[in-house]
Amino acid sequence: VKVPPPPPGGGASGKSKKRKADGDLNLNLTHPGPSATPFEILATLPFLSALVSLTKDGAGGAGGGSASLGGAGAGSAGASAHGMTSETIREVVDKGPDDIRLEIEAAVLAVVKSILGNQAIQAGTDAAASGEQAAASGGGGSGFAYMVPSRGNANQLYIPELDRIVLRDKVTPRPFGQVGTVRKCALTTRVLQLIHELCLKRIHVTKRDLFYTDVKLFVDQRDSDNILDDVSCMLGCTRSSLHVVASEKGVVVGRLRFEEDGDAIDCTKMGVGGKAIPPNVDKVSKMESDALFILLVEKDAAFMRLAEDRFYNKYPCVIVTAKGQPDVATRLFLRKLRRDLCIPVLALVDSDPYGLKILSVYSSGSKNMSYDSFNLTTPDIKWLGVLPSDLDAFNIPEQCRLKMTDADIKTGQDLLKEDFVQARPEWVKELQLMVKRKVKAEIQALSSFGFQYLTEVYLPRKLKE
Repeated sequence: VKVPPPPPGGGASGKSKKRKADGDLNLNLTHPGPSATPFEILATLPFLSALVSLTKDGAGGAGGGSASLGGAGAGSAGASAHGMTSETIREVVDKGPDDIRLEIEAAVLAVVKSILGNQAIQAGTDAAASGEQAAASGGGGSGFAYMVPSRGNANQLYIPELDRIVLRDKVTPRPFGQVGTVRKCALTTRVLQLIHELCLKRIHVTKRDLFYTDVKLFVDQRDSDNILDDVSCMLGCTRSSLHVVASEKGVVVGRLRFEEDGDAIDCTKMGVGGKAIPPNVDKVSKMESDALFILLVEKDAAFMRLAEDRFYNKYPCVIVTAKGQPDVATRLFLRKLRRDLCIPVLALVDSDPYGLKILSVYSSGSKNMSYDSFNLTTPDIKWLGVLPSDLDAFNIPEQCRLKMTDADIKTGQDLLKEDFVQARPEWVKELQLMVKRKVKAEIQALSSFGFQYLTEVYLPRKLKE
């Protein structure tokens, strides 16, 4: 960023000087005139206007050439405290909107200070040539960068004692002054600005809403979603603390009553479709149930059969599904169910590598969100079915057994190498059988014996076993 030198006799020297002795900046957001200070000029730049708007309250913060949000104290935890390893890991906690707002303001102010730099601020005291030299060096030459925790595969760690994937405490710089990272740096700043606004107004939006605030900048929602996870990790807070939630996806039905934002909910009276799991699980309270177990179902079709047959009346349970890949809200809700009700969780997934992969996300977490695995994982989930060994035990017809593709086999072989799979001998045994036979089957394969075979024969027998 090149900062033009102030005109002779004005700018940052004399009475027009904008820097206090304590290092804070007085911000003037009026349209820059002939005697505009470097900060006022920065405010007119399209990208940096986001930085300026975030610091208009004059929040303090440490200077320097990089902004590390959250800090080691807020966003890191020593695994050695649990007696497992001396390696430092990074985990997040719930934070209030005021805490997040102040951290963003402090960090962005540090970014603004690093842009200005000592040479740019003091340019008015030097000759015009010195001012031109400061402009060419980009405000002192230091530029700015965000220190972003690395979420790559190499930075993931599975801890058997915790039975979940965690994130090592390693950070990488994301500088604005490099071609490879300039776009991500701009996206990070824009997301910080939007989160700051949400915290000020104390409102929640969906990830889709966040994307549509600046479609031309984000281009693809996957980009804004990834940056959102980066910011959550940088701030050391859960993603729900950022006031950005995913759209409703998961549903629950069965022997469960709770309050959602003050409204009483009875999940036995929600029909075949069940009750949508709220995106903001923090508003769920006072859970009550006489269920004996929680039945976690992979697919919506199996969930509908269980709900329509009122399976939870004959076998007191709470039935939950995310309709495929588990979303954050369903994972949070399942953990809350397990913690508040203190009953076991049984999983019903397809007999293929992807069904087991979905189950592992619930139980051990995902690598993409390993920084929040403490809040998103539910330990000790029992793989109830459909097991590869069930195909012979229940005489599933050959026409309902599907041949595994090369991609399926490779996924199964890769899963066998994962630490969280090797930690469960029963999973290893079933997965080895699947890969050896090269055969898979869906839950719906049980319907070959009748549409209600799942609820009247298969599950009762599995539960008895």
